[in-house]
Amino acid sequence: MIRVGVLGAAGRMGSEVCRAVAAEDDLELVCAVDPQRAGEPLADVARIDSDLEVAGELDALPTAGVEVAVDFSLPKVVGDNVEWLLEHGIHAVVGATGIDDDQLERVRALATDGDANAFFAPNFAIGAVLLMQMAELAAKHLPHVEIIELHHDRKVDAPSGTALRTADLIAAARQESPEPVIGEDPGGSRGADRAGIRVHALRLPGLVAHQEVIFGGQGQTLTIRHDSMDRSSFMPGVVLAVRRVGDLDGCVVGLEHLL
Repeated sequence: MIRVGVLGAAGRMGSEVCRAVAAEDDLELVCAVDPQRAGEPLADVARIDSDLEVAGELDALPTAGVEVAVDFSLPKVVGDNVEWLLEHGIHAVVGATGIDDDQLERVRALATDGDANAFFAPNFAIGAVLLMQMAELAAKHLPHVEIIELHHDRKVDAPSGTALRTADLIAAARQESPEPVIGEDPGGSRGADRAGIRVHALRLPGLVAHQEVIFGGQGQTLTIRHDSMDRSSFMPGVVLAVRRVGDLDGCVVGLEHLL
């Protein structure tokens, strides 16, 4: 049995993770942390059969004997959370975005020098990972590309971590960097520029998580799209990471490394 804790347990993704972990025979949910719902029964917060009470502080994790912590908290705290986990010998599986390059390097150093590993995935949906791999392949032959990502209206970051990761992979894979589109863009309608690739973000109620990667070539286009209609689509990837993080070496980014 792997003893698991969940950070951001009262959130939409965090509560889904609690339910997914509790449903697995080889995983044991022993701690849930969320300052916004501290002291409340986890059964009410996550709608599962549990005797746990939601904790408000990270100190509850080692007290409960947590071996792996899954972090779906807020971007403003996730970096500090992961550093704390590694310093306390707890493996970290991270789905929350918000860690900048400098903090990621500190996490890498902690994971390399310490006893705990860190695993980051911009997207835990297996279909989204396959989309990124297909986009890498297409980029070698069709270098003109733009990304459209669509998420629910309560997502706090834009562009999404998935879109940024996809752009980085495409930029590394394509063998030429095409000339930028000619024309002025005073209103910002051309989207963000990530590694020379335009990324457009939509935020609307009714959406969950969706992404299109559109390639253009002479007389043709190629569109690769992935849709998550429900947050349960991310749970097989999360469970896989919880099971595998203890066997990794230091800090690993990307679910493709576990498939």
